[in-house]
Amino acid sequence: MDVSAPEQSVLSGAPTGVGPLPVYRYVVAEKRIVADPAQAAAVERLQALWTKLRHYDPPARLARKSLIGRFLRRKPVDEAPGSEINGLYLVGEVGRGKSMLMDMFFETSDVPRRRRIHFHAFMQEAHARVFAWKQANPGGDDPIPPLADRIADEAILLCFDEFQINDIADAILLGRLFEALFERGVIVVATSNTVPDDLFRGQPGRDAFLPFIAVLKRHLDVLVLEAQQDYRRLRPNTDDTWHVPPGPQSRAKLDAAFAELSRNATVKPEQLHVMGRVLPVPQAAAGVARFSFPELCARNLGAGDYLAIATHFQAVILDDIPLLTPDNHNEARRFINLIDNLYDHRVKLIASAAAMPDQLYPTGDGAKAFERTASRLMEMRTEAYFALAHLT
Repeated sequence: MDVSAPEQSVLSGAPTGVGPLPVYRYVVAEKRIVADPAQAAAVERLQALWTKLRHYDPPARLARKSLIGRFLRRKPVDEAPGSEINGLYLVGEVGRGKSMLMDMFFETSDVPRRRRIHFHAFMQEAHARVFAWKQANPGGDDPIPPLADRIADEAILLCFDEFQINDIADAILLGRLFEALFERGVIVVATSNTVPDDLFRGQPGRDAFLPFIAVLKRHLDVLVLEAQQDYRRLRPNTDDTWHVPPGPQSRAKLDAAFAELSRNATVKPEQLHVMGRVLPVPQAAAGVARFSFPELCARNLGAGDYLAIATHFQAVILDDIPLLTPDNHNEARRFINLIDNLYDHRVKLIASAAAMPDQLYPTGDGAKAFERTASRLMEMRTEAYFALAHLT
């Protein structure tokens, strides 16, 4: 399993094996979180799903290579094991506790095969597996059925954090893969900031993606979490992690942070290997890497590159983040992807920027979507976040 949300620390010592609702009541009673009516309604829905899924473990499919097995995989989705059980798609603004509630559900679940993973990481893994299958089966028919078989063998309950589609390659793979997973009885619980009908909106090729949205809505109940407070912003900030504006003063502070975090180890360039490519790291020492914004976000890098950085380094120093606008949309999109990966792996970030996170993308297309990233950047500055162990 891939539990990676910092909110999980809230759950320590909570009762287990009783479902998410008693856990929620426990952490409220312990004053670890503030009671919230929207969260309470959502956790009741999760408790109902938890009850339906007790000991859920569909039998293994027939042999993958048999003609009968191939034929049965063409059964309509609604005839699949578990098709009478809908998963849950929990959507809401940033910082409303969606990940925390899903962690309560996941941690108390007694489904034998289950996995909790950030959606970007799942898609990167899926692409890597498709690539490996094609390398091993040149001229093979279709990598989707064996990929779906493997995923369903590993986990019949999949919990996705931050479900979002920003990449055409993900959109192309996603529709057929999820339909195959639902055919195999996989139950999905997901958190997102975007309602299903708005996924991949405005992107080229979206019309071909619409049937997947219909499948998603057929197999997941959509629940909007309307909590009013962004709880991430209630935590105290650490003043020496975000320096405005860039310039000699900020650069000197980042130099000092690099030396302190690396314990004055020798700085040298490194190389990471990502799916057959080399990703250069210009400065690295003792698990700390330093980049400029153009080095990470002005080049054609993707989620796999940022995942490699996040798992390899426990701290990242980032120089010269500019103001983000629709005019540098591609750089902004890569920056969002970078922060998602750093946050999920609890990487410590020290940066210089043209503005504080709340003002980094002030107006225009993309500003609303950036609110989630700004919220994460605010949390990444807190003492509580810095106390979390790095996840490789």
